[in-house]
Amino acid sequence: MTKQKFSFLFFSLIVALFVQAGEINRFNDGWSFKKGPFTNSNSLLLTNHIGGKWEKVKIPHTWNAEDMQMPMANISAFRNPQERFYTGQAMYKKTYTPDISLKDKRVFLRFEGVGSVADIYVNNQFAGRHKGAYSAFTVEIGRLLNYGKENEIVVVADNSCRPDVIPVNNVLFAQYGGIYRDVSLIVTEKINIAVDDYASPGIYISQGNVTAKSADVAVKIKIDNKTGLKQAVKLVTTIFEMDGKKVKAKKETPVELLPQGRLFFNHSFVISNPHLWQGLEDPYLYKVVTQVISDGNIVDEVVQPLGLRNFELKAGDGMYLNGKKVPMYGVCRHQDWWQKGSALTNAEHDADLAIIKEIGATTIRFAHYQQAERIYAKCDSIGFIVWAEIPFVNSVSTQETENAKQQLTELIRQNYNHPSIYIWGLHNEVYSPFEQTIPLTTTLNDLAKAEDPDRYTASVSGYNQIDALANNNADVQGVNHYFGWYGGKISDIEGWLKKIEKDFPDHKVIFSEYGGEANINQQKEEVGEVGDCCGFNKKYYEAFATKFHEIQWGAISRNRYLLASYIWNTFDFATPMSSQGGVHSRNMKGLVTFDRKTKKDPFYWYKANWSKEPVLYLTQRRVIDRENEYTSVTVYSNVGVPRLFVNGNEITDFSKGTTDVHYIFNSVRLKEGENTVEVKASAKGKAYEDKIVWRYSADNKKSADNSQPVERMGEHIGL
Repeated sequence: MTKQKFSFLFFSLIVALFVQAGEINRFNDGWSFKKGPFTNSNSLLLTNHIGGKWEKVKIPHTWNAEDMQMPMANISAFRNPQERFYTGQAMYKKTYTPDISLKDKRVFLRFEGVGSVADIYVNNQFAGRHKGAYSAFTVEIGRLLNYGKENEIVVVADNSCRPDVIPVNNVLFAQYGGIYRDVSLIVTEKINIAVDDYASPGIYISQGNVTAKSADVAVKIKIDNKTGLKQAVKLVTTIFEMDGKKVKAKKETPVELLPQGRLFFNHSFVISNPHLWQGLEDPYLYKVVTQVISDGNIVDEVVQPLGLRNFELKAGDGMYLNGKKVPMYGVCRHQDWWQKGSALTNAEHDADLAIIKEIGATTIRFAHYQQAERIYAKCDSIGFIVWAEIPFVNSVSTQETENAKQQLTELIRQNYNHPSIYIWGLHNEVYSPFEQTIPLTTTLNDLAKAEDPDRYTASVSGYNQIDALANNNADVQGVNHYFGWYGGKISDIEGWLKKIEKDFPDHKVIFSEYGGEANINQQKEEVGEVGDCCGFNKKYYEAFATKFHEIQWGAISRNRYLLASYIWNTFDFATPMSSQGGVHSRNMKGLVTFDRKTKKDPFYWYKANWSKEPVLYLTQRRVIDRENEYTSVTVYSNVGVPRLFVNGNEITDFSKGTTDVHYIFNSVRLKEGENTVEVKASAKGKAYEDKIVWRYSADNKKSADNSQPVERMGEHIGL
């Protein structure tokens, strides 16, 4: 019987990921849930002693989908924001009756994500523990099962913040809690490709000397032999073309498996005339199938993607993919959705990637933690260039060393074979005490290089100082800075870019975060270059975020020094410890609202600048009630010079803005009442238009821009 572990279907950009196993069964159904706290520690093993009602749930599930995103009605009664949502233990239970035929097999549970510390019990016996909400883990349960009988499986999930598990707080984003990603039951023979190597696929595909003429490929295979006897088997690795049928290369090796330890084997190939993985332009994927054959039977099989490519970051120049310079149009992505939290299905992950593709991004920073396996697999097949990272963020406890190392190892091993990933993120805005941050980041860099010497590493600073103490312990220095939002004014970016290019010409620098908040329910016609940050009663005008991105992308697009830049953020997301801009528990720097229903003006700014799709767009469409008789009208057009009509009259006086797609029509006069604003353009024989309606009244009270500069207090917390 053929036993598949990791399977990928690469046809028509559809990727179906089945987790580790000989035989794989989704284990998402049939769970019951009970939220704590639990007063008696013994009750964690004796679920029948826990009173109250158990809720029937289906995985993925989190108990914080709403209360970490929206406060209770009487929010003023809570002195501490932490009191608005539950952190602590919760319990999941499920019954499982394994067939008697499985008694001679190996049986595992694989959890793709449990927030944030998980204890697993089978029939009241401890089976395993995992610390960390964002990486997968496996637990072998076979010896604890009663075959042919009903067994109870209990998962105790605890999303309490603790100093030995990163992230150590809920400041930058929400740790929702729960079994919020898929669970799988894995059954293998006693000879199998490793299931429990940090929940990795058990094979690691390395590549080198990649050119259009040839590429070196090495497949490292980890084998377990639990028969207790020496075994003779054959290892077969076949590299198929993208269609999964035509063989590109194949290797067979007879091997002898000893009864002790884990065995390591290698298959090496030289691929002639490879079809290269060229990002969005041509995301070609080979399929690597590794099989273990015993007595003529396939006893185990792993299927993994292979995208042959060579990444090179050239200081002061940019990213080269297979020797071809590619633009690094970057966005960041948090995984949570409005009223779903982190408990997402493939549909939500796919929807996010579709929006990111629509805007024209070429690269994504998945911040600030390991994200769903579906995400990385889809990025392989779509062609995005990916930054993956661990949740070592914001604060240092001095107790997180071992867990940070564990989560980095998991991130790398679980995602080693994804060709889309070019860099591993080690830390984000982690500062004092430097006596912990500096040596730990150095240790993490060394660990990353030992696990994967072929990819870059990055550390990220919230200071705009390239040579700050916590920086430069990795290959690439990321800088998060929000000119005009947390300090200074928007156009300060120009001087900063000139200065760092002059002072640090040989450094590899990425602008890893920049952005401004935009509450679509707060509108204003005219804004300055200083945002109204930060606080619940502040005004987060959409027009400010629009101006922010127009100026900042204009500066970035003219700069060759930065290797890449990443907008913070694609989507609004939950910040349960803060309330700002008239909305509780939310960061509104997203280009798209939390519910994914509204694309803000800055979204179309980037789509016009980045995408090959036609864009003709009028800004300030939500500033319906106008205060000024004379106003400017801004149009984004990548389909040629637009023609503007106001109430049927053409306006011809325009100036160019910060990029070639930026058109500003000056001193447009509005009449009393409704004004129809239309813009038209044509390209390649096709006509495009956009239309909005504004209402002007001389009685409208014109409000002044009273935003004041906000002093930067050493570091910001990304809120």
